[in-house]
Amino acid sequence: MKLVIVGCGRVGAMAAVALSKAGHEVTVIDSNRRAFDRLGGDFKGEMVLGNGIDEDVLRQAGIEKADGFASLTNGDNRNIMAAQIAREIFKVPRVITRIYDPMREDVYRELGLNTVCPTLSGARKIHAMLKG
Repeated sequence: MKLVIVGCGRVGAMAAVALSKAGHEVTVIDSNRRAFDRLGGDFKGEMVLGNGIDEDVLRQAGIEKADGFASLTNGDNRNIMAAQIAREIFKVPRVITRIYDPMREDVYRELGLNTVCPTLSGARKIHAMLKG
């Protein structure tokens, strides 16, 4: 599969490396060149320097042929915008976005976006561990 990931922080980099090792064609977009250092020297995918909500940058990353897209930056607004562009403009079949604000997650799910909320996941796990 051809996959595009926006955001090369810890989560984005780990996802990109794992997906690449699994045989997928992965392109990572980040606005900070040093973020790509997290991918390591054996990363077989591509790296594109730029803003993940810029349509030209997304085209450079190959979004027009992408089977999947994940927006994993630290900003909810940027992630939502990138996900909507991928889904609505480029018609990427599988779009996932990370949302930190649990209140927003429900709204974006209602809009049809596949979301991951580490805030809720973490709170649920902590709750389960503390109650035994």
